[in-house]
Amino acid sequence: MFEPGVMFWAERDDLEMVRSLGVRYGQLGIPGGMPLTDAAAAQWKTALASAGFTLVTVFAAYDGEDYADIPAVARTVGFVPPQSRAARLARTLAVSDFAALLGVTSIACHVGFVPQDAGHPDYLAVREMVRRVADHAARHGQSFALETGQEPADVLLGFMRDVDRSNLRINFDPANLILYGTGEPIAALETLAPLVISVHCKDGDWPAPGVPGALGRERPLGKGSVGIARFVETLRKVGFRGPLNVERETDDRHERFRDLAEGVALLRALAQA
Repeated sequence: MFEPGVMFWAERDDLEMVRSLGVRYGQLGIPGGMPLTDAAAAQWKTALASAGFTLVTVFAAYDGEDYADIPAVARTVGFVPPQSRAARLARTLAVSDFAALLGVTSIACHVGFVPQDAGHPDYLAVREMVRRVADHAARHGQSFALETGQEPADVLLGFMRDVDRSNLRINFDPANLILYGTGEPIAALETLAPLVISVHCKDGDWPAPGVPGALGRERPLGKGSVGIARFVETLRKVGFRGPLNVERETDDRHERFRDLAEGVALLRALAQA
C-alpha cells in the first residue's frame, strides 16, 4: 500500500473535498459530541463506498479536551482525568461499535499523560480502561491503537506490555514527540516499530526553550523538525507498508486543505523515490 492518505474529521470535513486530494485511504476522527447512531453509520458507509474511500482507523476524541499547553493536556486529555473516565470509557466503546458498523478494523485515541509510576492509582485506572477497550475492540476483530507523543517511547512500550493485550497497537505520530518534547521521532519509531499499525505524517518544531509547559509548534509537512524524508525511509526500513496519513490541524480551513494537499504531494514523491 504505502501511499498517501489523510486524517480528517466527521462534522468538519467534506468527504468530497478529502477525495479531491487524490487519496483513497484515511483516518476518520469522531468529535466528542457527534451522535453515534446506526443511521449516521449507514450514511458514512454509503458515502465512503460511493467515493471509493477506505478508512483504516476511526479516532475517538472527547468533549472537554484542551491542547493549549502541556498542563492543559495533562489535566483534560484522554483517560487520565478521573472525573471523565466513566463517560470516556463509554464513549470509546461506542466509537468501537460505530467503527464496526463501518467495517473498520482499528480504533485509536490519545489516552493522555499516564503516570510513569506503575503503582500510582491513575496508572492502574488507565491500565484497566485500556484493557476494557482492547477487549471490547477484540470482539469486533479490531485493534486498539494508542497515539504517540505524551510519553517517551520506552515508557509507552512498558505501559503496553503491562496492559498485556494482543490487539493493543500504536498509531505513530512523529510530530507529537517533538511537540511534547518527549523524544527524537526516528529513534522512537525504531523502538516501537513492531507495534505500529498506522501512522500520522505530521510535522512540527520543538517547544521553545525556557518556557515551562509550552508545546511545540505544528508546521506543514516538510517544514518542521521531523525530517519527513528520513521518517518515510525509516518506515520503509522497518517494514511498515500502510497508508501515510497526512495530518494538519489549524483553524483556517483553506490553509489546512492547502497544507494537506502539499503534504500528499510530498509523500507521493517520497514514496516513489
